[in-house]
Amino acid sequence: MSSTVRFGHTELPEEQQDALRKAVKFEWITLGFLAVGTFLVFLVLGNSQAMKAAWIEDLLSFLPPISFLIATRIIRRRPTRNHPYGFHRAVGIAHLVAAVALLVMGGFLIVDSGLGLVTAEHPTIGAVQLFGETFWLGWLMIVAMVLTGVPPVYLGIVKMKLAKTLHDKVLYADADMNKADWMTALAAIVGVLGIGLGLWWADAAAALVISFSILRDGIKNLRAAVGGLVDTRARTYDDSEADPIGARIDGYLSELDWVFEARSRVRDEGHVFHVESFVVPKKWARPTMKRLEAARIECIDMDWKVQDMVIIPVAELPEEFLPGVSSSGGERA
Repeated sequence: MSSTVRFGHTELPEEQQDALRKAVKFEWITLGFLAVGTFLVFLVLGNSQAMKAAWIEDLLSFLPPISFLIATRIIRRRPTRNHPYGFHRAVGIAHLVAAVALLVMGGFLIVDSGLGLVTAEHPTIGAVQLFGETFWLGWLMIVAMVLTGVPPVYLGIVKMKLAKTLHDKVLYADADMNKADWMTALAAIVGVLGIGLGLWWADAAAALVISFSILRDGIKNLRAAVGGLVDTRARTYDDSEADPIGARIDGYLSELDWVFEARSRVRDEGHVFHVESFVVPKKWARPTMKRLEAARIECIDMDWKVQDMVIIPVAELPEEFLPGVSSSGGERA
């Protein structure tokens, strides 16, 4: 990888370059682990609904890392005549694809597991011969769940930190799923033990818990992905709150000696932001090219995510473009 890494025409700071390299490495590690883990779980599936749901969740877990790796390659392309804003929306598309897959599969598994509970299916777990010994297959299922359920928790914690550094919502979604994998493993173990104890309903109930977990992830990520694609107000990487960069830019511009008031629109393009700032100059001041360019450069330097920045002098703040904006009612000095 070259010493300079870019998202489109945005050159990443050293911290983000290092985070991106680590994220790519850990996503490849995740794919390798998932390939081994899903194969291992497939070998011991048996008739357990909970194990089936856990296996399907493992298969779905391939989507976020694959989406991240593909999107990371695409967004490095520079803007073109046909794509003047660059290719950062690839992140949003990848996020949407993963979210829809989670939502659809979560709904399917809820119906499938619910039918098993309603029709009172009695799953059985037989025995298997291994190394000349006969084992209850349930023990192998439990071992498989422990082996595949614990490591993703660590991967999730690591990727969560990298997602914050990179402002990457696909990576965050992947990390969130990884961190929750222990719940899936625990539910599957409870379901298998329930079958062993003769509690036929425990397996279907555990499968329902896993299915609702998948559905929850799907709904949460779908809401975030669609919100980004329809240009909602830029939010933090975890969608917990509005990104503070808009308020910081407004605060800086409003304090300039030639600016009466200012408000900005901040659009999240994927990793980077497109910012449109409307400024009302004071009556005595002229928004010269030098003043506008100096202010624009200062705003861009505030945060690496501010990729495109335009400052538009206006006679008054355009309420039709900035819903909820309230005029100060004061007189321009």
